[in-house]
Amino acid sequence: MKKILIALLALFLLYVIAISTIPSYIENERNPVKSSGPYRVSDEAQAFYDSLDFIADLHCDALLWGRDLTERGDRGHVDFPRMREANVAFEMFTIVSKSPSGQNMQQNSAETFDNITPLTIVKGESPFNWFSLINRTLSQSSDLNDFISKDGRTIFIQSKADLQKLITLRAEDKNTIGAMLGIEGAHALEGDLLNIDRVFEAGVRMIGPTHFFDNELGGSAHGESGDGLTEFGKAAVRRMNDLGIFVDLAHSSPAIADDVLAISTQPVIVSHTGVRAVLDSQRNLSDEQIKKIAEKGGIIGVAFFDMAVGEPELPNIIASIKHIRDLVGIEYVALGSDYDGSVAVPFDITGLPLIVEGLLKEGFTKTEIRAVMGENVKEFFLKNLR
Repeated sequence: MKKILIALLALFLLYVIAISTIPSYIENERNPVKSSGPYRVSDEAQAFYDSLDFIADLHCDALLWGRDLTERGDRGHVDFPRMREANVAFEMFTIVSKSPSGQNMQQNSAETFDNITPLTIVKGESPFNWFSLINRTLSQSSDLNDFISKDGRTIFIQSKADLQKLITLRAEDKNTIGAMLGIEGAHALEGDLLNIDRVFEAGVRMIGPTHFFDNELGGSAHGESGDGLTEFGKAAVRRMNDLGIFVDLAHSSPAIADDVLAISTQPVIVSHTGVRAVLDSQRNLSDEQIKKIAEKGGIIGVAFFDMAVGEPELPNIIASIKHIRDLVGIEYVALGSDYDGSVAVPFDITGLPLIVEGLLKEGFTKTEIRAVMGENVKEFFLKNLR
């Protein structure tokens, strides 16, 4: 019995050590920043950046890694203090609940070993989360709510009234910031429509039908089938429309995108993407898709990482924004970084002035730059949030 107790104690100590060291190591490996701050731009670009009323980003996976987002981190890309340092008003925090081993842009199986399971365990999460996608999802939702409560100056954006409150408070104090909640991949619903209501009650206002593999809703852009929406997927989209949850077409197969655009009664979001005209990848939007999304009144967030825009990233981010503007209009384009999304990025959130400088050099007007940096996101949600 004594040997068993010693062995159990040793295992417990090893688990405590793992909790305190492994998640940070994994995040450092998975979310590098290619160029560390502080980031320098021209006086003109910095002054204009500082004058922006509303800077917004449509995609960040920071909730996955177990960091306290109320504290300024020395790893990763986003937290509340860095949002304030960067004058960012609004961030869409997205929940990742499953990621296939060997994840790639071409083809992934839902049956592949899940990378998030061991991360969930070594983060010290409840055993109820270890093998349940919906529990992981609700847990990350709860984490964001806890961070917001602890911070005291962050608004949890769940309604138009919440967004209007954020806008009003920021007019007096730019340290007031807003956070919205999304889900990356509706496999998190575990095939149960009732879970859409559960995540809505938890604050979720955006869901992507698929992530890197096919699921109960249909095919992923990186899956095996290329299928459109299943009957369950169509029912899920209708329920999302009923509740006021936006459909995010990032990572969806072209067939799903067509199906969603055909049946959705609400505009769609593409939270983080590139365009095929800049980088020809199955990850990215074709001109035809961009036109259909714009016709539906949607909004497109341009991602920051090389597999979406190519290298070097910054000029290709600018080129992607320019292509969407020239194709359908400036009002349909936004920032969709994919910060903390297991990607290497050229700069963290404090480097956003570099985008303003790049847009100025490319001849964008200040009105256009304001639109891209956040006004489009603000107007989209003021129009479509309930």
